Amino acid sequence: MPAIYTNALIFTGDRILSDHAVVTDGHVITGIVPASEYKGHPDVTDLEGGFMAPAFVDLQVYGGNGSVFFLDPSVESLRATYEASKAGGAAHIMPTLATIAPEKVLLAIQAVRDYWQEGGKGVLGLHLEGPFINPVKKGAHLEKYIHPLTREDVNWILHHGKDVVKMITLAPECCDPALVKELQDAGITIFAGHSNATYAEAIAAFENGIHHVTHLFNAMSPLESRAPGLVGAVYNQPKIFASIVADGVHVDFATVSISHKIMDGRLFLISDAAAENHEGDYIYIQQKDRYVNAAGVLAGSRLTMLQAVHNCVEKAGIPLHTALQMASLYPARALRLHNRLGRIETGYEAAFIVLRDHWDMTVYC
Repeated sequence: MPAIYTNALIFTGDRILSDHAVVTDGHVITGIVPASEYKGHPDVTDLEGGFMAPAFVDLQVYGGNGSVFFLDPSVESLRATYEASKAGGAAHIMPTLATIAPEKVLLAIQAVRDYWQEGGKGVLGLHLEGPFINPVKKGAHLEKYIHPLTREDVNWILHHGKDVVKMITLAPECCDPALVKELQDAGITIFAGHSNATYAEAIAAFENGIHHVTHLFNAMSPLESRAPGLVGAVYNQPKIFASIVADGVHVDFATVSISHKIMDGRLFLISDAAAENHEGDYIYIQQKDRYVNAAGVLAGSRLTMLQAVHNCVEKAGIPLHTALQMASLYPARALRLHNRLGRIETGYEAAFIVLRDHWDMTVYC
């Protein structure tokens, strides 16, 4: 049965439409037509003058609804993470594993397969944040699991998780470029992060095919006057995408504003959201606006993607349509999924949000 949505201002991802209806088959958008064509139709959903926009795409989320997925790598935990993300506007997510024992990674890979087998929605694959990172920039990651990328690691990932692992964050200065290329050739998108790369090392990594960076400014070599670092390399290379955590804790909102002005469509939002956990390898202690570990080190955010968009608009001075793109179209582009996600267009997945007064939101997917 078709679903028909009318009476909304529609932001398609690059333009605004009024007096139009969005028609779906439940999964895919089959048409965007003048609303008059469906006047009086029994299957119409009246959106009561709301503002429709593409649903969000979150490429870094640890957990939600009381569950940290990589600490409890089960279908139930994955479902809890997805439902929490969807409540914050993200219809598609990349559950993220911090640096952890390979046994947990294997369980997480199987949980994603089981989730898909059961018809679970919205999970794009897994994001491995480590263990191939620089211990100097480990942040809250556990050093006992950190090590350079080896031939055995590449073989293990491709054997056990080629169909599930879609992103890996690593420190390029700690990894053999030839091994990194093998992962890329297998369809895995590599992000530079938790890295102490010099500017020259970062540029060399970009020239060798790494075109993405994880949580700009956090756990990376900073931009300094005589040492531009990874941040300076990102700013100065026009093809490099980077995620950012727009919560005012991971970075100042002025930093978000400056980075957007320099990077424009290369900068996208992630939630980096976690959930409280008081036992096991990773401790997440909830504070007002963040999660910290037992040592008080910043370990995750309490953001939703909607709150990140709101912060961009209200705190960083970014126009609403651009902030929405930063949460939908731009991450879809980063993962080369922009032919099916991040827009409200015929042939795209039927996933969108409707905003009303005071940032009240309904998610349709």
